[in-house]
Parts: sequence; structure tokens; C-alpha cells
Amino acid sequence: MKVSELGEFGLIARLAEAFARSGQPSSLVIGIGDDTAAWRASGVQLVTTDTLIEGTHFSLSHVSWRDIGWNALTVNVSDIAAMGGIPEQALLTLALPPQTEVADVDELLAGMLEASNEYGTAIVGGDIVGCDTTMVTVTLIGQALVDDRGEPLLMTRSGAQAGDAIAVTGYLGDSAGGLRILLGESAGSTEAADYLKWAHLHHEPPLAVGQMAAQEGVRAAIDISDGLLQDLGHVCQASGLGAIVHAQEIPISPALRQAFPQDALALACGGGEDYQLLLAAPPEVIEHVQDKADVPIAVIGEMMTDRQHRIRLLGKDGHELAPPPAGWDHLRGTAWRR
Repeated sequence: MKVSELGEFGLIARLAEAFARSGQPSSLVIGIGDDTAAWRASGVQLVTTDTLIEGTHFSLSHVSWRDIGWNALTVNVSDIAAMGGIPEQALLTLALPPQTEVADVDELLAGMLEASNEYGTAIVGGDIVGCDTTMVTVTLIGQALVDDRGEPLLMTRSGAQAGDAIAVTGYLGDSAGGLRILLGESAGSTEAADYLKWAHLHHEPPLAVGQMAAQEGVRAAIDISDGLLQDLGHVCQASGLGAIVHAQEIPISPALRQAFPQDALALACGGGEDYQLLLAAPPEVIEHVQDKADVPIAVIGEMMTDRQHRIRLLGKDGHELAPPPAGWDHLRGTAWRR
């Protein structure tokens, strides 16, 4: 059955029924069914939004509807994680061609519900429109953690200071490597290929690490969505600093090194869509975070005084390396190529 046969209001009812099965938070006053959702809120609210567009962010010939649903929510969770916050309510807007199969929308919802259960969010409303291209927009509302005095514990791009250690969670470049394989490049081994493809198709932002880092005193962070060096550049610009990054300290998975030995560093520096966290804080604070984290955290460099906000990538011998190509820019990018 096509969504055109079900109709807008039939599809809304189907979504509402699916979301109700996932459970609703006690703070929710009004969910799907009225002109707006309503919930009780206190403290400092966090709001972020992201859109996934067919042909720009994904191709339905490579990505399942379930993975689209999972990623549509988790890319927003990643933003909340970078602020050290708690994701709570989500709004979903679907732009769908009339010939879209209802079964495909069911799969997308299944992926979203899996992600909402994993990260403790609730989908409380949204919108549906007809369109020539599939677009999935999620707006996620969260709440900042607070200290003992009730003050918000927020990590920001402008919070870095000279001398701060720069650390990142997980491995970098795997998602970009997985995309290459999906587009037809050889990975050398099936095991490496499967690992890298999964990294691209199923983002898993380290939300608990972001919350713990904020509680431990980290005040500067960003999620790595557009590429390590590009996102670090945002921190440098906002904080009025430069940075040194030691290439040999950038965490690169064995699978990526095996699949793309010549390009692994470039993919880790500029590939994007890793949805890991970059943290900047005094070295002793980063050490505490490393000790408490349930995922690997690598120190890759340090923030430096630099009025030009440069990032210097250094090799083992201390010589400066030419930076790999910059990460993703939506207004300079073209069709789905990453």
C-alpha cells in the first residue's frame, strides 16, 4: 500500500499509534492529536534540529528505511551529547513522495523507536507533507544538567582555553570508510567491510560520556559530524584559539587501516559523520573523564594561543603535515557522495 492510499490523516494515526506504544514521559501533558504537544519543563532547555534528505544524506539503494529512522534521531542526540545534556522530546516531520510504501514508513518508525528507547527520548508530534524527495526532519528538545547550585553544566564551542588537552571518543573515519565501500570500493576483507558499513549506517553517539564530561568539568565540546579538523576549527574560531593535533594520536580502527591504508588518516581527519565527541579541557580533567568513560578516549593534541585560529597537524617527527581536504559543507557539497 502506498502512503497516497492511506492518506495524510491515516498516516498520522498510524504514527501516533506507533509512538504511543513506545511509552510517554511523565512530563508530557498533551501528545499527538492537538495543534501542539505540551509538556512540563524546568531548568535550561536545549533544542536542536537536523534534516536527512534523499540524494544528499542518503541513498535508498544503499541505506535501509530502518537505518534512516535510527540515524534521523541519533544525529540530533549527538548534538545534545555535545552539550552534556539529556534528550527528552522529539518532533518528526516527514516529507514523502505519494508513491512511498507504507511498509517502508513502518520500517523508518521502527528505527526511530529503537533509537528513542536506546537514548530515552519520546516522539511527541510533528508534521507530514507530500514532496518529490524523501526528507526526514527531527527536532529534539532536551535539558541541561545542573550543578549543586542549580546552574547549568553546558559544554560549548567557545569554552576552550589555551593549554587545554584535546580528546576524542571512539574511532574516527570509520563512517567515511563505510561509505566508500557502499559506493563500490573494495575493503580487502569481508569483516572489515561489514564493520565499516555498519559504522556509516548506524550512528551511536556517546551520550553518557557527554553527560559525564559535563559533570566532571569539561566546558568545551563539539560533536564530530563534519570531520575532525573542520569541527575542531569551529571550536578554535569560537574560543579565539588555535590547536595542535598529533596525527599519530588520532584513533583509527584496525578495520579502516586495513581497508584504506593510504587514506586512513585523511578519512579520520575529514571524513565526517562519525558522531563522536571532541572535548577540550585541562589535562587533569580529561584524565578523570578517561578513567570514568565506558568508551575509549584519546588525547590527540592541545589548544594553543593563535590569533589566526590555525590548526597544525604534526607528524611523528614534529614536522607539520599538509591537512587533508576539509570536511562537509552543505552549501558547497553536491549530491550524495559521502
